[in-house]
Amino acid sequence: MSSTPSTRASSALKFIIPSLIGIFLFMVPISTDDGLTVPVALLAGWLEGLLSGVLPALGVIFIGISVVGAVIARFRPFSSGIAVSLFHVTNGWLLIRILGFIFAFLTLFQIGPSWLVGDATGGLLLYSLILLLITVFFFAGYFLPFLLNFGLLEFFGSILTILMRPLFTLPGRSSIDGLASWLGDGTIGVLLTSQQYESGHYTQREAAVISTTFSVVSITFTITILGELDLLAYTLPYYLTIVAAGVACALIMPRIPPLSRKKNEYYNQQPAEEIANGHTGKNPVSSGWEKALDKASRTHWSSVLISGTKNVLDMWISVIPIVMGLGTIAVVIAEFTPLFAWLGAPFVPLLQLMQVPEAVAASETMLIGFADMFLPAILGTDIESEMTRFIIGALSVSQLIYMSEVGGLLLGSKLPVRFIDLVLIFLERTIISLPVIVLIAHFIF
Repeated sequence: MSSTPSTRASSALKFIIPSLIGIFLFMVPISTDDGLTVPVALLAGWLEGLLSGVLPALGVIFIGISVVGAVIARFRPFSSGIAVSLFHVTNGWLLIRILGFIFAFLTLFQIGPSWLVGDATGGLLLYSLILLLITVFFFAGYFLPFLLNFGLLEFFGSILTILMRPLFTLPGRSSIDGLASWLGDGTIGVLLTSQQYESGHYTQREAAVISTTFSVVSITFTITILGELDLLAYTLPYYLTIVAAGVACALIMPRIPPLSRKKNEYYNQQPAEEIANGHTGKNPVSSGWEKALDKASRTHWSSVLISGTKNVLDMWISVIPIVMGLGTIAVVIAEFTPLFAWLGAPFVPLLQLMQVPEAVAASETMLIGFADMFLPAILGTDIESEMTRFIIGALSVSQLIYMSEVGGLLLGSKLPVRFIDLVLIFLERTIISLPVIVLIAHFIF
């Protein structure tokens, strides 16, 4: 049945208006007293400031609910779809949830040793990251449908597949994931990719590639790292260096294991809409426009509200406990053991070969970013060489995988990524990025 001009106009408005709202909320940089940010992050910061007194306790409650629900599901399985997705977990994930609750509870009431509940370990997770995740997940969960459900991905998917497929082996819609991450936050990119994967739009391989290669660190966070290293004067070359290293990784990583070995199968064997393969007889813009209008016309606001609520609950109940549990363990190891210094020792001769000043001190930061992305910057503040600090800051962002946030989110989601995958991807990104960053640093300094 052909559509009438009035229904096409209605569908066009339904595509354009929500999509523009989504672009504004997630992708339009806004200048504030603290630097550049995006509206969603601004809203999250506002809510965090408003509820800062109760958010830590709320985080403990969410983690507690995740544990209680998962234990109940062991003896009396749930039947509703959302309860199944929230509480039916394996024994390993239940153990992580329990550990996350113990860490959060002890930190909230300051019970136990300082190495566990102090500001640099449990306190860093509960009073900094978890507060941010609660508020970001709230707004992102409800506002992501403006990017996902009204045709924006279908439109850009048709246009950009001609670039994304040959360069990065990905569908065009994945460009929106990366842009939302870069301008907003890597956690938003992971959430967006997870939703697209569960909806049957990405294969296992595509979802794994996007979430570990394109869910990059936000502009805001990179500025924070640059400020910590006292290198704000190098903001522009710093960004260009990160982009160069990121493109190098994005070109290589999908073509080597473990990402290249992920299956080209969809979530729960769902059929996926094949967008933008160029066989419609129309040019990419016309094809994308038609697909966008069709998507918008089939989207109901009630389903968007239900989907948003499910998104928020899924991230609060399923992901936050994993971040608290794994993140605390990783940061404690980084802060109070020499493990990462030992692991970084093999980088000393490599750094010396590349003529990086203070190579021994720099080597200790090479792998510690796996625990938390901010740790290399903290360790690098005492290094005198600006060039070395520049390399440390650019590498810590380019490595991308860190267990205190993105790593925990990936493992807590339904994305097809295992812990061993994250270790290998982190090491590969380090090996690929380091020569690119050092080469550019030699030109700058």
